[in-house]
Amino acid sequence: MLVLLINATDHPAATHPRTPNAHFVANLLLMLWHYTENSSPNSSLHTSEVTIMNMAMRSGTVAAIMLWLIFPMPAAVSAGIQALNVPSDGSSPALSGAVWYPCAVAPTVMKVGPFDIYATKDCPITGTKMPLIVISHGRRGGFLDHRDTAQALADAGFVVAAISHPGDNARDSSHSDDLSAFVERPADIKRLIDYLLGSWSYAAAVDPDLIGLFGFSRGGYTGLVVAGANPRFSRDIGMCVGQTSTICESVRQGKSESLVHDRRVKAVVIADPLSVFFTKTSFDEVRVPIQLWRSEHGGDGVTPGSVATVADTLPAKADFRTVPNAHHFSFLPPCPDDLARSARDICTDPSNFDREAFHKEFNAQVLEFFRHALR
Repeated sequence: MLVLLINATDHPAATHPRTPNAHFVANLLLMLWHYTENSSPNSSLHTSEVTIMNMAMRSGTVAAIMLWLIFPMPAAVSAGIQALNVPSDGSSPALSGAVWYPCAVAPTVMKVGPFDIYATKDCPITGTKMPLIVISHGRRGGFLDHRDTAQALADAGFVVAAISHPGDNARDSSHSDDLSAFVERPADIKRLIDYLLGSWSYAAAVDPDLIGLFGFSRGGYTGLVVAGANPRFSRDIGMCVGQTSTICESVRQGKSESLVHDRRVKAVVIADPLSVFFTKTSFDEVRVPIQLWRSEHGGDGVTPGSVATVADTLPAKADFRTVPNAHHFSFLPPCPDDLARSARDICTDPSNFDREAFHKEFNAQVLEFFRHALR
């Protein structure tokens, strides 16, 4: 029994903040056993009756403590959330967004724009050595675009951070049609990770060896580049027509633009990635586990065939999944009524497709992948 208790510290649950120390439990068991063995028997009871009572007491105590050890009461009951502000580093603009994380306070419903967020604002973080997931949204999106996935991961013990990419988001799309957006996005993610592991108030709670990325559409492109992919920008690229930026001038001269990779990212989940800049050799340096999703119908420049090409070109076999009857924007959470009326192209799904039901399964599969890949 004592050997089992001491070895129980190797169980994943033993690292939980509410998991009792195995040596403490072992000593407690010895004390209780000694107490019941040496208690003075009641003179009115037969010796055999006392023995049976002591055995029952010891067994019940051992069982109760073993259940406490193996199935500890979880400390985190919901997701906490706080605003995220990464300062400008001089050459690059500030980054804004949100961080979701495990919290020991019951959630409340927060209204952020048209969205209901089920989390506790500025709740103290619960846990240590937690994996980190960073999220990159699609073209002209925002940090709340994958709020349900962020919440599901935080509820399960992950720290999750999402930003609105500067110049390519719903409020500021000044760079959305510029090649610079494709160069700056991976750099945004690296800066985000630097901040979360460095200056963030809860940086000590994050395990720097357990970092993953979730990316959708252009965010999928971003995730692949962060993981090591090298896109090729051709000289006649349409995004540079009439543009005099430094990036476009370099492309016209046939120079390769150096993009940021980040080897700290150990696993990625990619949904319907934009892949127009990738070639057969673009993924030669990608070495991390990948879960790759595609919609059956595609959209916004992404086709089922283009995603299949990414899967076929990756050096290691991806966990490749197709979502039947879905279109590109089905990877965004169900829209609130107000948004559904004003953004039908994003919020309307093909007939016989249940976006809410799909997202429950989708988030569960994303969580399972990250749990296995980041350990």
